[in-house]
Amino acid sequence: MNGYRWFGRGWLSVGYLFLYIPIIVLIVFSFNSSRQDMVWSGFSTQWYSALPQDTEIIAGFTLSLKIAVLTAFSSVLLGTFAAFVLDRYRQFFGRTLFSSMVNAPLVMPEVIIGLSLLLLMVSLQKLFGGPERGLVTIWIAHTLLGMAYATVVVQSRLREMSKSLEEAAMDLGCRPHQVFFLVTLPNITQALASAWLLTFTLSLDDVVLSAFLSGPGSSTMPIVIFSRARLGLDPRVNVVAALTILVVSIGVILSSLYIARAERLRQRQISAAFNAES
Repeated sequence: MNGYRWFGRGWLSVGYLFLYIPIIVLIVFSFNSSRQDMVWSGFSTQWYSALPQDTEIIAGFTLSLKIAVLTAFSSVLLGTFAAFVLDRYRQFFGRTLFSSMVNAPLVMPEVIIGLSLLLLMVSLQKLFGGPERGLVTIWIAHTLLGMAYATVVVQSRLREMSKSLEEAAMDLGCRPHQVFFLVTLPNITQALASAWLLTFTLSLDDVVLSAFLSGPGSSTMPIVIFSRARLGLDPRVNVVAALTILVVSIGVILSSLYIARAERLRQRQISAAFNAES
């Protein structure tokens, strides 16, 4: 048994090294004083100091951050409504079509989604004079993709949630909207937080949809990095990646602590309720 245990741990370690060594190398070379890739010439923070002067990357990061925040909120909002309808209302006209359309972005190539949305936006611009390709069009595209992921996350939590709580609230006189906001919503907050973080991350690093729907002067950070990578990596790109990893890591740790704390609180409340009944 010990041999199998060490064998499993060894393969797990190899998998982790395969995934995280490139990230560690990227962070290390963000402190490289040389402009050449993979040529270490000494420790330096000059590229961190030079980053604020790079207006293209700063503008791209600002635009990406705005779109990611908007996408996260709109995706969670629409995904929650879609998940609630699909889980709580099993019989209604067009349910199969509605479910298929919600889940379609999960299996459809992003190139097809981006091309179809580009044709739609061009047609709307010809008919109504807008919207211009930029923040709004990228936000719409990212929301379309993010809503599908948010629906899956929230729907899985709704399936695990006991319907007896909602039924008890209705027996006590709550109206449907009161049941949703006072009973259902508090019980799915962890799923909403997970969906928010997932859709935020998907939007922040999306390249394909952003490339189709961006216009002049509206290049997101991934597009800027991708365009520079084709000409040879700029050390400031390593700095941006390192700072992004730091921010994401802090966000993941804080969200994990929040979710774990909320779960412990929920378990204590359930235990207290059972003890009170007995």
